[in-house]
Amino acid sequence: MNILALWEGLALGSALIIAIGAQNAFVLRQGLARQHVFAVCTVCFGGDVLLISVGAGGLGTAFRADPLILQGVAWAGTLFLWFFAFRAFARAARPRALLPVASGDRAESLGTAVTSALAVTFLNPHVYLDTVLLLGGVAARFAGGERIMFACGAALASLLWFYGLGFGAAHWSRFISRPQTWRVIDIGIGLMMGLLAVSLGHWAWSHN
Repeated sequence: MNILALWEGLALGSALIIAIGAQNAFVLRQGLARQHVFAVCTVCFGGDVLLISVGAGGLGTAFRADPLILQGVAWAGTLFLWFFAFRAFARAARPRALLPVASGDRAESLGTAVTSALAVTFLNPHVYLDTVLLLGGVAARFAGGERIMFACGAALASLLWFYGLGFGAAHWSRFISRPQTWRVIDIGIGLMMGLLAVSLGHWAWSHN
């Protein structure tokens, strides 16, 4: 079994999830406020696992059913990865900081926090493009146990990021509130996406 599938899933999952957005800002705010952190992180992580399963499992299996579709999806995934790499470098050119979303003075109920976490997770249209289509397309080149390892690597990235951000918010906030930190992160993401694009493109070319 190819352990590289796990690392590739971890790399792609990390590159997709570590970005400035409403979901991460919400998790950061809950972590700083110390309000329902475990529940919020679990909802975000569980949502990712569901979408990763749909992408790597359902779509990945469907894409593998026809070699021509699989090759087309691989080339499309290569282009998407280059696009995401370009977008990361563009963010690095004009860096922003990850700041917690505004909240009132009163503590939220558990139900409100969970509902908000569900909203920022599933009402973002980009999450379906990133997690389901792109990740599913890349996962399609793996078969059987290797695809499971790829999906586990992507899920591990989500686990480490959300719980690390939520429970480490007070410690990490001084770093992630600096634009220069995100410039370094986005450059790293861009390089990672570029390497994945080269790998996927090479695979598609070699399977002509």
